[in-house]
Amino acid sequence: MPHPLFTPVNLPNGQILPNRIAKAAMEESMATTGQLPGPMLTNLYRTWARGGAGLLITGNVMVHDAALTGPAGVVLDKDTPLEPYRRWAGAAHTGGGKVWMQINHPGRQIQRNMPGVTWGPSATRVNTGRTSALFDVPEEMTEAQITATIDRFVDTARQAERAGFDGVEIHAAHGYLLSQFLSPLSNTRTDSWGGSLHNRARLLLEITRRTRDAVSPGFAVAVKLNSADFQRGGFDKDDARQVIAWLAPLGVDLVELSGGSYESPAMTGNPAGRQDARTAAREAYFLELAEELVTDSPVPLMVTGGVTRRPVAEKVIDSGVAVVGIGTALAVDPGLPNAWRSGQDAAVTVPRVRIRDKALASAASMARVRYQLRRLGRGRPASVRTNALWAFGVEQIRDTLARRRYAAWLDDRDTRTDTHRVYERPKYTASHQGFKLPH
Repeated sequence: MPHPLFTPVNLPNGQILPNRIAKAAMEESMATTGQLPGPMLTNLYRTWARGGAGLLITGNVMVHDAALTGPAGVVLDKDTPLEPYRRWAGAAHTGGGKVWMQINHPGRQIQRNMPGVTWGPSATRVNTGRTSALFDVPEEMTEAQITATIDRFVDTARQAERAGFDGVEIHAAHGYLLSQFLSPLSNTRTDSWGGSLHNRARLLLEITRRTRDAVSPGFAVAVKLNSADFQRGGFDKDDARQVIAWLAPLGVDLVELSGGSYESPAMTGNPAGRQDARTAAREAYFLELAEELVTDSPVPLMVTGGVTRRPVAEKVIDSGVAVVGIGTALAVDPGLPNAWRSGQDAAVTVPRVRIRDKALASAASMARVRYQLRRLGRGRPASVRTNALWAFGVEQIRDTLARRRYAAWLDDRDTRTDTHRVYERPKYTASHQGFKLPH
């Protein structure tokens, strides 16, 4: 009898995932001119689709064209042409699995060399130690900006369904905007969007409710949520348990548990601060927290983080978690699910990045992952021996060119639409320097 890892998952809205392995979101940074998905991104997802995962979740797609995590980020809003997205969804469906679009707003986690705006629940800058100066102090969001942001998430979800995706995952983890509102460390507001946990969760809950109402019943609505921020006084597992309970009546089909932020990049396997040594050392490094939440979770859970071997993936499912998310391992071996299904004990070994500065280590680590994604997108095999600092340097050159292209596109868009009229956008300065931090 096959392990439950390869049995279908029935979601609350009736959607069925053919197995319990998901390709978790990784920021691809492959947008073409116009911040659109192009042939390389389409080919990457065709490769993953044929690898055997039951669910593919895209890297974060930006809901706000003036707020990107990086200059090669993909944007989908109400003014975006849908044909490139239809090709993307079509390629991702070629293996018979489902494909969801992760939708996101970075909030304050935008480097100061980027065009556009830097918003947050409060005017508190990202603290990454010596590299903090790479970030601007964010503008505290007004009611009008919050309302516009809710509308943007809903618009993007509608567009994703029109383009042929099977669902969306609302990104409320990793220190991005919705996670910033949830955390008492980054949200110090005293109005109805801050203070109590319910007020801090209000933006996520309103976006989720509005999104569920805007899409068809069979279209999945999922949420990515931190199980913990890994920062003293931040969002923790008890907060996560309560937020999951609030999400359930809104029609959420799945909650993916992760953790960390730019300030404490636990999502790359290196959370800062005191923690259990076993959690830092082994795979599935969010599983211990998930096991505490799964016992009374009213919605199916997914756990992502460090899974590279079949026995670990099976352990995740045996714990009661519905779906196991795999990221970096599928950037190295996109056919891993099929190998496991055939009984092979295939595993992926990813060399650890040994840089003392945690922000730089995370940036170099993710640059190496994105380099592998570009190789796959070009039809070439991954190379696990790629030097992370070399990949990081290559990415800086690519980002410089992409930033200029993005700035020109955004300026042209400003002149042709009234999309951005709830703010004054600062002028882009091409001389700004910086580096990309992890997704």
